[in-house]
Amino acid sequence: MDFDFTEEQLAVAEVAASIFEGMAGTERVAEVEAGEDRFDTALWSELAKANLLGLAVPEEHGGSGLGLTEVCLVLEQQGRAVAPVPLWATLVLGALPLARFGTPHQQARWLPEVAAGDAVLSAALNEVAASARNHPTVRAERDGEGWRFHGTAFAVPQAHVAAGVLVPAAVEGERDAGVIVALVDPAAPEANLQRATTTDHQVHPHLHMDGLPVGAADVVAGPEQGAAAVAWMLDRARTGLCAIQLGVTEEAVRRAAAYLNQRHQFGRPLSSFQGTMLRAADAYIDTEAIRVTTWQAAWRIDEQLPATEAVAVAHWWASEAGQRVVHATQHLHGGLGADVSYPIHRYFLWGKQIELMLQGPSAELARLGALVATRLRASAADRGSRPRGASVAGDRAGVEGP
Repeated sequence: MDFDFTEEQLAVAEVAASIFEGMAGTERVAEVEAGEDRFDTALWSELAKANLLGLAVPEEHGGSGLGLTEVCLVLEQQGRAVAPVPLWATLVLGALPLARFGTPHQQARWLPEVAAGDAVLSAALNEVAASARNHPTVRAERDGEGWRFHGTAFAVPQAHVAAGVLVPAAVEGERDAGVIVALVDPAAPEANLQRATTTDHQVHPHLHMDGLPVGAADVVAGPEQGAAAVAWMLDRARTGLCAIQLGVTEEAVRRAAAYLNQRHQFGRPLSSFQGTMLRAADAYIDTEAIRVTTWQAAWRIDEQLPATEAVAVAHWWASEAGQRVVHATQHLHGGLGADVSYPIHRYFLWGKQIELMLQGPSAELARLGALVATRLRASAADRGSRPRGASVAGDRAGVEGP
């Protein structure tokens, strides 16, 4: 596999890095964190001016028509700056599903506004991610040509600044009940947002719905394709989280290395002690594992190859190894790492938050095991149905690579 990025992708990463370095310094991030919305609108506007918010928006709607890899390159730079903007929520949770499953009217209504930086979107995926079969806890009941939603979607990313939230709901009271995904208005009278602050100091409110009306025009994926749409959304949401975690761990390791080189003890830089060298080396290796698995998952998705197992592997590394990295890099700063006025603590908080989003490492490992077991059972059944002596070369050729 060729892990080199194209010139266009490198240009995207360079522009994103320049904007975040120039506008998301430590003091600015702290200032935004102290605000009510915890949303850097000035940075958001600059990202829109650079056409970075429309990377995966189709060209006919004012975007660049690129893929998940390009979006992840921007998310990686956001992670390096731990910048408080709803990039993951808007681009990955909202715009990508609308571009794939939305009606022409929905796309024309929302995607140009996303690309221009005029609309923030989000999605409620925590409950379906926690379910073995991606089953929502929000319920949908028929109401004429439309629906009414009941229940609570917990910790919806940046829902307090979102104009629309994609909510999966389980259809109830019908013979062929399934799952639908609809775009709801979090400011509707039948909706109530309960403020919730996450570990990384961002706002992810709980969305309570009590008979929230959803018109037929607001349904993004109906019962016949809702379950597949949710699985599609989860693969991309988890990959986007991996990209943010990659940026977080990259920068945490860089900052730890710089600190160890300039801090002296017993007349020697801390970086010359074996204990600190080994701890930093382990953090670097974990970061590289996050890197290779993240780009493997993003590449398979963009190439329309089977990617669910690759996403599960990447998400496990981002969760399990990511928390090891941020713990180690904060520890390597000694007492300074516990000072909340010093920036390294923010990388620890972001890494811990990402660790448990859309399933923690233990749950992800169990999901990966179930995926592998299912594939092995299917392969065994296929071999059992072959005439004796038939070649298994096709099986070997079809096994997904690392």
